[in-house]
Amino acid sequence: QEGQPIYLAVKGVVFDVTSGKEFYGKGAPYNALVGKDSTRGVAKMSLDPADLTHDITGLSEEEIKSLDDIFNNVYKAKYPIVGYTSRRILNEDGSPNLDFKPEDQPHFNIKDEF
Repeated sequence: QEGQPIYLAVKGVVFDVTSGKEFYGKGAPYNALVGKDSTRGVAKMSLDPADLTHDITGLSEEEIKSLDDIFNNVYKAKYPIVGYTSRRILNEDGSPNLDFKPEDQPHFNIKDEF
């Protein structure tokens, strides 16, 4: 909605992309990515609804490299981190993961995040 922040998640990290509303706002080219963890879509450079998920199963080495490049050079470089998705901070049964550490996540470099 107008006046509300625009969030999207990549690799379980939630970014505030409001400053890029010409790309992510209502009617904008990448609006399909917002409001969810769109990691697979970012990796594949796809807006196909089937790709707008956190699931990276079956991605090629090239797609994983592309994901890491975009994560680091676009999202982390331009947009503030405002949180994490539940998949990063909860156990499979939904209980809090008391041992959660960002650096434990795959393809994740804590020194670059903060």
